Amino acid sequence: MAKKQVSTDDLIAVIIQGIEDVKGEDIQLLDLREIENTVCDYFIICSGNSNTQVNAIAGSIQKVVSKQTKDKPWHVEGQANSEWVLMDYVNVVVHVFQKHIRDFYDIESLWGDAKITEIKSA
Repeated sequence: MAKKQVSTDDLIAVIIQGIEDVKGEDIQLLDLREIENTVCDYFIICSGNSNTQVNAIAGSIQKVVSKQTKDKPWHVEGQANSEWVLMDYVNVVVHVFQKHIRDFYDIESLWGDAKITEIKSA
């Protein structure tokens, strides 16, 4: 039986739900589709306050996405130290940072040509 293809918009909504379920903060969606030679269409960036919360956010995203879309990340990096966890869902790459690490790398500025949408938590 073939797996039902999930739209990118649906995947983004489910990922954001997973972040909000464990109080991830400062959620931003970067639309990279207008930029040449990008590795994906979207970045979702959020922050946690500790290693424990960053790990909880990453775990929540995986759980919610798996449950609602039957999808799993193609690749996950950074769970060993939980300062910056990167989750690759092919068209959507999720970055879960501790605040000070996010400030240091400032990837929003690196991708300054992207259309950035701030997600307001409910």
